[in-house]
Formats: sequence, C-alpha cells, structure tokens
Amino acid sequence: VQLVESGGGLVQAGGSLRLSCAASGRTFSIYTMGWFRQAPGKEREFVATISRGAVSLYYADSVKGRFTISRDNAKNRAYLQMNSLKPEDTAVYYCAADTSDTNFRPREYAYWGQGTQVTVSS
Repeated sequence: VQLVESGGGLVQAGGSLRLSCAASGRTFSIYTMGWFRQAPGKEREFVATISRGAVSLYYADSVKGRFTISRDNAKNRAYLQMNSLKPEDTAVYYCAADTSDTNFRPREYAYWGQGTQVTVSS
C-alpha cells in the first residue's frame, strides 16, 4: 500500500488542523492505521492508532482529548483531527499502515507515508 499525507501547515497555538492520509494499492480495510510524529532531534513517537473497523482507538497521553483519529474505508483514507494545538506538537507527522493488530511502536508498521510538517507558533 502507498500512503500520502496532506493537511499540514503553520498554525497558531490553540488552532486546529486536519491531516489526511490517502492510501492506494491493496484493500484499505485490512490495515490497522497509525499516526506518528517526529520532532527535530527526537525519536519518532506514537500519536494515535485505529483498528481496521474503527472499533478500537488509542491515543498518546500527550494528545488525548485534543486529537481524534478516524478512517473512511470507502474512501481509502485515514484522518487526524488536531485541536487546541500547542507549540510542542510541532513535528513531521506520518501515517502508517500494517496488517497486524493494533500497534504502538514504529517498528510494528510496514508501510509509511512521506510525512507532512505541522508547525505550531506560540
């Protein structure tokens, strides 16, 4: 599967962005989808994940209550709605896919997009 993220940009603290991940290739619904982020000089970290049928959703504590992950299997897309953004949310955001069950670590995902930059100004 090929993944392409979009929707990043520059936003002021307190603002919102919606990231989109478009998938092509094999049937989208067989993949667990995840969002990760990587800030300069830091390791890639888990943000959120959603199961194949969107029944199970998990979030990093740092984004819980502010970010919402979703998916539309008919449109082959996953989304990350980000509200109440903070400067510490600044990073490159990646979507990832894997055919295994819910995963929280980058090494557990086989497929990755190229990333989209999110910058939150104070």
